[in-house]
Amino acid sequence: MTYNLRIADLDPTERPRERLEAHGPKSLSSAELLAILLGTGQGPGKLSAVGLGQHILQKLGADQRDPMAVLRDIGMAELMEIHGVGQAKAASILAAIELGKRVFISRPPTKDPIDSPKAGADLLSADLMWQSQERFAVVMLDVKNRPVGTKVISIGTATQTLAHPRDIFREVIRQGATRAIVAHNHPSGQVDPSPEDLVLTQQLLQGAQLLAIPLLDHLILGHGNYQSLRQITSLWEEYPQGD
Repeated sequence: MTYNLRIADLDPTERPRERLEAHGPKSLSSAELLAILLGTGQGPGKLSAVGLGQHILQKLGADQRDPMAVLRDIGMAELMEIHGVGQAKAASILAAIELGKRVFISRPPTKDPIDSPKAGADLLSADLMWQSQERFAVVMLDVKNRPVGTKVISIGTATQTLAHPRDIFREVIRQGATRAIVAHNHPSGQVDPSPEDLVLTQQLLQGAQLLAIPLLDHLILGHGNYQSLRQITSLWEEYPQGD
């Protein structure tokens, strides 16, 4: 595709809006999706909207960065530094990014049992998934694994949070729950557990045994991903929960 052509000069089958209508949004490239948000082009060499979208991605991908990762957390000022992106275009892009995040983390209230790591991650997405600081949260469950409530126990820095087993189990008992799932986020988006995560999980499992309140899992969330420590470690075999 020639990115200097105006959208109106393209064959109708090559125009982003028409392609989206005919084949769905997944069929479009990232540059074409940006073109729909931009509406018009310009920038260096009077690019088309698609060309400007490609130019934006190239700028964001400088220094071997992932342009989509940069776009996820970009601010207004940084976007407007790109030739061809003014206030209106930057606002449209940022609004679409924020709307996408809200759609991703939205969830209706549920009383369905939390029967998988994905169900637990979905329940906690609004509290943990996209936060810029580490947060530690607990899901409190009844005997049938239905949510009694959720609570963020602590908020830390960009790299660590402090959560004490005492504070976690106090909230579980206060809510009258009989079992729990704990979770925290990694703002970096990397969801592999740190040595500190494993030590805390061991302490929580030991406390859960003493209190006869089974700890069903410890989840790590970040940037649309999640990890279940129950699935990737042997800690639940070492400290059985009787669940």
